[in-house]
Amino acid sequence: MDRASKALKDVPQRFLDVLVDATFRFTDQPLNPSESNFAPVDEICEAIEIHQNQIEGAIPDDFPEGVYIRNGDSSNPLFGALHSTSSIFGQSREIWVEGEGMLHALYFTKNSSSGSWSLSYANRYVQSETLKLETAQQKPCFLPAIEGDSAAVIAAYIFNHLRFGKVNKDISNTNVFEHAGRVFAVAENHLPQEICIDNLDTGGTWDIGGEWDRPAFTAHPKVAPGSGELVIFGTDAKRPFLVIGDVSADGTKLKHRVDLKMDRSTLCHDIGVTLKHNVIMDLPLTIDISRLVKGGQLIQFEKESYATIGVMPRYGDADSVVWFNVEPFCMFHLVNCFEEGDEVVVQGLRSPDSIIPGPRLVLNKCDSKMSELTDDDKPMNEGTTEEFFFRLYQWRLNLKTKSVSGEYLTATEFSLEFPIINNQYTGLQHSYAYAQVVDSLTGSCGNCGKVNPKYGGFAKFYLDERNNTEVSGASLIKMQYHWLGKHEFCSGASFVPRVGGSHEDDGWIISFVHDEKANTSQVHIVDAKRFEDAPVAKIALSPRVPYGFHGTFISKK
Repeated sequence: MDRASKALKDVPQRFLDVLVDATFRFTDQPLNPSESNFAPVDEICEAIEIHQNQIEGAIPDDFPEGVYIRNGDSSNPLFGALHSTSSIFGQSREIWVEGEGMLHALYFTKNSSSGSWSLSYANRYVQSETLKLETAQQKPCFLPAIEGDSAAVIAAYIFNHLRFGKVNKDISNTNVFEHAGRVFAVAENHLPQEICIDNLDTGGTWDIGGEWDRPAFTAHPKVAPGSGELVIFGTDAKRPFLVIGDVSADGTKLKHRVDLKMDRSTLCHDIGVTLKHNVIMDLPLTIDISRLVKGGQLIQFEKESYATIGVMPRYGDADSVVWFNVEPFCMFHLVNCFEEGDEVVVQGLRSPDSIIPGPRLVLNKCDSKMSELTDDDKPMNEGTTEEFFFRLYQWRLNLKTKSVSGEYLTATEFSLEFPIINNQYTGLQHSYAYAQVVDSLTGSCGNCGKVNPKYGGFAKFYLDERNNTEVSGASLIKMQYHWLGKHEFCSGASFVPRVGGSHEDDGWIISFVHDEKANTSQVHIVDAKRFEDAPVAKIALSPRVPYGFHGTFISKK
C-alpha cells in the first residue's frame, strides 16, 4: 500500500520530467582553443603531496601555516560544459558565472623541529543539494533561467520551480570566507555552505541559527573593524529587494537586520564597512521580472538610470541611510572604505558598463583573439573596450555637507579587476591595494561577442603616492606591476600577511597561475614589498587548475 501511495505521489513529478525532456533540448556551449583552461576538471579523491622538486625557489620561513583556497566558477560546470536549451519557447543559456563551485586548496604545513615545509593539493566540488540532484540523474536538469528569449526564461522559471521548488541551481561558486573559526563557500544566489577545511567536505547551509530567512547571501561579507561582527546582505527579485544584516563576532546570532526599502532590485555584489558605517552601492544593474514578462532581459544594465551610494550607521534603519547621487556606472568589487573626518572614502574598480550577464565585449573578429606581449613583456590589452574597462575610482562622501566628489586614481593603460588588500585593514585607512590585470579576452565563434577575460599579471596601488601624471584632470597614483610569463594567466589572488610583520604591505600575493602553452598549473608567491621581482616560490601542481573567481588564505589557528 505504501509503495502504491508513493507511486501515485510521484506521478506529477515523473510527468513533469517527461514533459521537460520532450520539450527542451540541452546543448553544450563550445569552448575554442584559447578557452581551454575554462574547461572543467575531475575531483581528486585524496590530497596529492607536493614534492620538493616541484618547488622552484623556497617557501619563506616566516610564511604562515595554513590553506590557500580558491573557489571555481564557469570553469567547473557539471557534464563538461555550460549549457543552452532550445524549445518551442525559444532559447535560454547559462551565463559565464553559472558553473558549479569547486574548491582548489593548497595546504602549507611546517615541521616544528626541522623548519621544512610539507605541501599538498586537493580539490572538491561544493556538494550543494542541486549538484547532488543532477549528479544522481547523471544529466543537467535545471533549465537555464537568466539569459535568453524571454518566453524561454519564463518557462525555465516555471518548470524549475514546479520540479525542484527553486528557480536556479545552488552553485556556491564565487568566494570562500571564514567567520568565527568556520569556513564557508558562497555565491549570492544561495546561503553559504559550510566547508571542512581539512578535507573540503561540504556541511550544511548556514542560516545563522534560522534567523536569516532570505533566499540569498552576499558573496562578499565584511568583518567590521573593532567589533569583529560580520556585515552581510541579501538581494531578491521581489520585495524586500535588499536586506542588511549584522552577525555577532562568534557567528551565533543575527544582531541586527534591516530592510532598506529599495525601489528596485539590483545585482549588488559587494558591500563596504568602516568603523561606524556600512556602505551600500545602488547601481543600475537591475533584476526586473516585469521587464522579462514584457519581452526584455531579466538582468540589464540601465545606462540611462540612476546610481546612488548609501552610508548607513552600523545599526541604523532605512531612514538613517544618507544617499549620495553619483554618475551611473558599474562596479562589482570595492577595494576598501574608511572614515576621514566628516567624510567616508569609498574606493572601487569602476567601469561604464556591465560584463554581467554578458560579457558582450567586442573582439576584432568573430574569432578567439589573445593579446600578445610586447618586447618588454607587457600585455597589449587587445579587445578591451572602453565600456568594460575597469579603473580604480575614489569617492569622498561628506556626511556633514552632504556633498560628494570623486576621481579616477588609475589611467587607461590597463583594465583591473579582483582587488585585494591586507584584510587587517578592512574598513580602515590604508596605503596599499592590489588587483589582477586584464591581459587577454577570449571568445567563441559559436557565440560571437561573448568573451571571458583572462589576467596576465598583478598591479600594486600606492594609494598615498601621486605620480605627477594627470589624465583628464585626475592626478593618478603610483603603480607597480608584476607580469606573468607569456601564455600565463592567474586567478584567485589573495594577500598573505607575514608572520610578525609590522607594515601593511609586509606579506605576499599568492595566486593560481596556468601556462596555456605547456598546459601546466602552478601557485606563485610574490613578495609584496619587492613586487616587480620574480616570485619567491613557484609550486608546480600535477593536475590542471582551471580559472576561477576569488581565493583566500586561512591561517592555521
